[in-house]
Amino acid sequence: MIQAQAYAAKQAREALAPFSFERRDPRPNDVVIAIDYCGVCHSDIHQARDEWGGAIYPMVPGHEILGKVTAVGNAVKNFKVGDLAAVGCMVDSCRSCESCKEGLEQYCDEGATWTYNAMERDKKTISQGGYSSVIVTDESFVLRAPKNLDPAGVAPLLCAGITTYSPLRRWKVGPGMRVGVVGLGGLGHMGVKFARSFGAQVALFTTSESKREDGLRLGAHEVFVTRDPSVFEKQAKSFDFILDTVSASHPMDAYLGLLKRDGTLCLVGAPEQPIDVSAFTLILKRRSFAGSGIGGIRETQEMLDYCAEKNIVSDVEVIAMNKINEAYERVVKGDVKYRFVIDMKTLSQ
Repeated sequence: MIQAQAYAAKQAREALAPFSFERRDPRPNDVVIAIDYCGVCHSDIHQARDEWGGAIYPMVPGHEILGKVTAVGNAVKNFKVGDLAAVGCMVDSCRSCESCKEGLEQYCDEGATWTYNAMERDKKTISQGGYSSVIVTDESFVLRAPKNLDPAGVAPLLCAGITTYSPLRRWKVGPGMRVGVVGLGGLGHMGVKFARSFGAQVALFTTSESKREDGLRLGAHEVFVTRDPSVFEKQAKSFDFILDTVSASHPMDAYLGLLKRDGTLCLVGAPEQPIDVSAFTLILKRRSFAGSGIGGIRETQEMLDYCAEKNIVSDVEVIAMNKINEAYERVVKGDVKYRFVIDMKTLSQ
């Protein structure tokens, strides 16, 4: 077995603390990765604190993982020792259902094996994530990381990046389209970058005037501060697509009203409370209200390759591992621009 050092949640609402555990020895198809950087996703906080229910403790969070390959199984074909590699939100799936066969493992009919807070396919082993020194993953769920980009900025692409890239590609966002992005956080700032790079006319919707300058810097052509209710009236029926990244409760009908006939609002944020939507807001303009998760492995690799070509990374604040609990509180307060990333070399400090 491989000894791993980590930070873990032992119980809901307890601070994360140092934790040691064992990873499996590499199987024929496994890749062993010494972790250099791991992004901090708001979902890490939700799960560590059992805010979504079903938490499995002890829990090592982290699904935005980047590091160097230190060993490979004897059947591994696509990676070698020394390669820069990445692991995202999932580490396995059934591989036989319709979704898996189409490269959409995130929608596996049996349920994907998530990188942490899940049971592996043997139904006995708890999956543990990237706030750790090492990870062992089947090569089918390991990604080739760009070599030409800041590695700390690459790590959040494994969740924040693909979560926004996937729906923008799915709905064919591109030139000639007016696209709205709701919220400028870890997800929203990537949504703005991608939508702009795809050639769309991009508008940011935010509740904070202080984010206007950043929104424009990141690529938005326009910024609308929604504390002014006249924004929704003035911009009504003028958007082809809206990417909604907000996880707090907000007036969905108001944003749906921004869509043209046949427009789509896609939700990637996850509000805790049920969402109220008026039937007629959808019916009278044949609008669509959709949702999207992460991308499959094939699409995630496509996204990483695209970012390498276009020089796109996340805006990050790099922290030491022992600052994780402070970082959690700052994420909850929205006090980060726009993703924390842990420098795992500080794990032993």
